[in-house]
Amino acid sequence: MQEKLNPIDRKILRLLQHDADLSAAEIAEKVELSQSPCWRRINRMQEEGLIERKVALLNPKLLGLGMTVFVDIKLSAHGRKNLEEFEQAVVGYPEVLECYTMAGGSDYLLKVVAKDIASYERFLRDHLLQRPHVQEAHSNIAMSEVKRTTELPLD
Repeated sequence: MQEKLNPIDRKILRLLQHDADLSAAEIAEKVELSQSPCWRRINRMQEEGLIERKVALLNPKLLGLGMTVFVDIKLSAHGRKNLEEFEQAVVGYPEVLECYTMAGGSDYLLKVVAKDIASYERFLRDHLLQRPHVQEAHSNIAMSEVKRTTELPLD
């Protein structure tokens, strides 16, 4: 898919990553195209799945979610059913922003947000550690945020 992207497509994607509220007319002006061809390019990239969706990025701290925790999860059993069961449960937890299957010392890495240490501890005890086959959970609390972006490098 990357080979199909010409410089104008890349400019459009950069602009949308930075501000998805831009209209097709505004984007067209910035990439020096007329509005219709610009809109067709955006539409094609949406149909191809390059643009998955457009969302509003919220400020977690202003919403009272000032704690970010990265949790390494190790399961005691790795059968397909156990993995699927754990993954389905994780998808249902709104506190879990991201979940990755890992190679190495842990099976999963979760990015979890919480109001404070007490609310994170409740989530850990009442949900994660109650899942069958969760053998270990190691919490790494983020002390400060150095960089947070959703913009992918397109060069």
